Amino acid sequence: MSSLPRRAKVQVQGVVLKDEFSSFSELSSASEEDDKEDSAWEPQKKVPRSRKQPPPKESKPKRMPQVKKNAPQISDGSEVVVVKEELNSSVAIADTALEDRKNKLNTVQTLKTAKTKRKCAAQPHAVRRTKKLKVDEETSKASYLEGESNSSETPSTSTVWGGTCKKEENDDEFTFGQSPLKKIKTETCPQGQPVKFPANANHIKEEVEMNWDIVQVLSERTNIEPWVCTNTIRLFNDDNTIPFIIRYRKELINNLDADSLREVQQTLEELRAVAKKVHSTIQKIKKEGKMSECLLKAMLNCKTFEELEHVSAPYKTGSKGTKAQRARQLGLEGAARALLEKPGELSLLSYIRPDVKGLSTLQDIEIGAQHILADMIAKDKGTLDFIRNLCQNRHVCIQSSLAKVSSKKVNEKDVDKFLLYQHFSCNIRNIHHHQILAINRGENLKVLTVKVNISDGVKDEFCRWCIQNRWRPRSFARPELMKILRNSLNDSFKRLIYPLLCREFRAKLTSDAEKESVMMFGRNLRQLLLTSPVPGRTLMGVDPGYKHGCKLAIISPTSQILHTDVVYLHCGQGFREAEKIKMLLLNFNCSTVVIGNGTACRETEAYFADLIMKNYFAPLDVVYCIVSEAGASIYSVSPEANKEMPGLDPNLRSAVSIARRVQDPLAELVKIEPKHIGVGMYQHDVSQTLLKATLDSVVEECVSFVGVDINICSEVLLRHIAGLNANRAKNIIEWREKNGPFINREQLKKVKGLGPKSFQQCAGFIRINQDYIQTFCSQQTETSGQIQGVAVTSSADVEVTNEKQGKKKSKTVANVLLKPNPLDQTCIHPESYDIAMRFLSSIGGTLYEIGKPEMQQKINSFLEKEGMEKIAERLQTTVHTLQVIIDGLSQPESFDFRTDFDKPDFKRSIVCLKDLQVGTVLTGKVENATLFGIFVDIGVGKSGLIPIRNVTEAKLSKTKKRRSLGLGPGERVEVQVLNIDIPRSRITLDLIRVL
Repeated sequence: MSSLPRRAKVQVQGVVLKDEFSSFSELSSASEEDDKEDSAWEPQKKVPRSRKQPPPKESKPKRMPQVKKNAPQISDGSEVVVVKEELNSSVAIADTALEDRKNKLNTVQTLKTAKTKRKCAAQPHAVRRTKKLKVDEETSKASYLEGESNSSETPSTSTVWGGTCKKEENDDEFTFGQSPLKKIKTETCPQGQPVKFPANANHIKEEVEMNWDIVQVLSERTNIEPWVCTNTIRLFNDDNTIPFIIRYRKELINNLDADSLREVQQTLEELRAVAKKVHSTIQKIKKEGKMSECLLKAMLNCKTFEELEHVSAPYKTGSKGTKAQRARQLGLEGAARALLEKPGELSLLSYIRPDVKGLSTLQDIEIGAQHILADMIAKDKGTLDFIRNLCQNRHVCIQSSLAKVSSKKVNEKDVDKFLLYQHFSCNIRNIHHHQILAINRGENLKVLTVKVNISDGVKDEFCRWCIQNRWRPRSFARPELMKILRNSLNDSFKRLIYPLLCREFRAKLTSDAEKESVMMFGRNLRQLLLTSPVPGRTLMGVDPGYKHGCKLAIISPTSQILHTDVVYLHCGQGFREAEKIKMLLLNFNCSTVVIGNGTACRETEAYFADLIMKNYFAPLDVVYCIVSEAGASIYSVSPEANKEMPGLDPNLRSAVSIARRVQDPLAELVKIEPKHIGVGMYQHDVSQTLLKATLDSVVEECVSFVGVDINICSEVLLRHIAGLNANRAKNIIEWREKNGPFINREQLKKVKGLGPKSFQQCAGFIRINQDYIQTFCSQQTETSGQIQGVAVTSSADVEVTNEKQGKKKSKTVANVLLKPNPLDQTCIHPESYDIAMRFLSSIGGTLYEIGKPEMQQKINSFLEKEGMEKIAERLQTTVHTLQVIIDGLSQPESFDFRTDFDKPDFKRSIVCLKDLQVGTVLTGKVENATLFGIFVDIGVGKSGLIPIRNVTEAKLSKTKKRRSLGLGPGERVEVQVLNIDIPRSRITLDLIRVL
């Protein structure tokens, strides 16, 4: 802790445990430079107090000598800081929207300005420049210290977080226009050090407190370490996005992948929903005056909706027409309770009232008491817990059969679809998720009847346990009273408990199946979005059709529309249209045809394959590929398509979209709502809220990791970057159109609505092409010298000026000069620019060598000598952050990690279904992955199915498993034909290997 400033030390120790802050102290060095910086910080411990004094013009004159007296000490220390900042400072971060933080700056800065003016008269211009800079730096330090003192008032868990990830947000200091001082100690490792927090540090203070620890429960349900769950909760509470966490906070989440992080997020939301429901139920019971201390404790212990249902069931107000309520209104509750507590004193004859309906006979009295007992049994927590545990250890199955309905209500085609489930039975512990979804769909279509079957042995054992234990009368009961008790148990199980169990089992199975279906959809969507682009080609997109013809669109290598047309290939005019197609291909030097897989796809494919085999398009070597056109028709009539291609017929827009899906799949597919892309399973049957949230998250993840060039990307693509939305993307495009291209990432802060948090989340995923802005920058450099003020060049080559203050208090205005920064073309986050500069200095590299072979050689030789861990320790950062920096410096400017993924399968010939034989080995492309199997396009017009049992670990490539993408759309596979069912057009395949 010796490297921390003395004042900060006192404040932290007042709240933080020593163990909790130990990880942060390890990151700080005890070098001589740090000691000198500490001495520069110590005088500033009085500055925060000066804010509480009256304004400078009203202050007493004798206060000024004190400031003057301290001036030499501050000056001596600041000179050291000035030198260090020019070498190691991070990019200056400014945000003129934060008024309250600037007011703090102005109050302190006015005091310093008065002192500076006295000295300026006798000092040369260069000295005055240095002094003014030091005053601004000290003001920044003072405000930073003040922020430290304020944060120290939070609970201990928040303070620990301050040493890890939340600290980084404060360290960014979006308020000031100058490089932050001293914060380099924490900013060099803004991510912090992942540690297993002490037991008392794992607690996260939630809005709704429960008797259980949300961290512990989340860890149990997701099978993730508690310290990772703690960090994850705090990251989400701080509005961090999943792409940002995955790339720049790896050490805090122990390298979790995006799917696991989404699962944690969804489970966390479920737990919070349970807590909210518990407290609303508590308030409702309190209003009714039924709350007791024991009940309150039991409800606060609930972790699921089912447990809450168990506990609150006896206190719920049922519908007015229940049998138990009518019996209670007749006054028979005393008889029911007496049967259990004092059966020897109970006389049912005394309750007979001949003139009252329901009490006129002894049989009416017995039935009324039976209904009350049945209701008490069905709402007893202990009883329900016993029957649930019993069902878990016994055979409980779900059965489906063909519904007995008239043929008018059900379509015959729907009946054939559910042939497998017309006589279906399976244990609920063994049933697959896709089977549950299929059964549910059949039930909704009135094709199937579904029921949960609990064996009679479960019922007998339950009744025996109740009579012998839970509901045993306290003394001897006559045989007629025991008969009433047995009838009550049978009635309660059959009429109340059994339906409750069926609903719970069905709800649990459906919930699990929906979650797995949504996760599968997300994995497929990611695989499809990350399909390798095919740049640099002129493409002809073909939207097949019969009566209305095939729509053609030729697009340039830069996605510009060169020509559109309609040809009628399947109306007897195929030979005449062939000459037109040939002329188009030759005129535009296009040798790649992209065919949509919709109506008439098979015939269109055969048409082009026949011409290619006859070498009709010579001298061009034409190839074709088939792509999914799912969502193309929806997009073609959307406002986005109308804005992008005004005046173009919607049918021709579909052809353009089909061609662009090969050229840049990600940029084109993000224009379509994810659920319309068609790689899901039972997507219309699952929770649409969960589906939309998951798919939008996957799209954001893919777009962010690929990155976008801020100066050429579309608004639709930009809105999917982490931290941005439709409004912010629109504002960025408007700013770009008004002010010209973005020169550096710092200019993003000038965009309306883009605050500090949004900048932090999106900055690392936005690229600025250095060649694109080179001409613009050269012009800007000529005019930059005319700007008045004192310029400070930071390590990231971004110049910042502080305008001269007038007599009145005014805001500190930060002007970011239009000077490019080569680091802006990399995946390195601005918060790590200072580390990147020091790393470059260590290896003897320059910013202009980024992405070049010599940079890679320098990095490799340096890593061999030092090793990653030693370098990270020297730079006071983490290995993960250093790896991001190394990747950013070594990757070429045009790097695209999608090139490692599968490309479209280009073909020249076609195979027919009749040509297939059992045992034939083929190559194909995965179209869709489901929970029961993988659909593969093998080029015969009908996809084949690889049953999920044939997809084993040994057949999947190691690289695919390492990417945790599994076997998904777009991957090329080698398969063998196992079975061919021509009447039903079904092909069963076996997976040989992944290509």
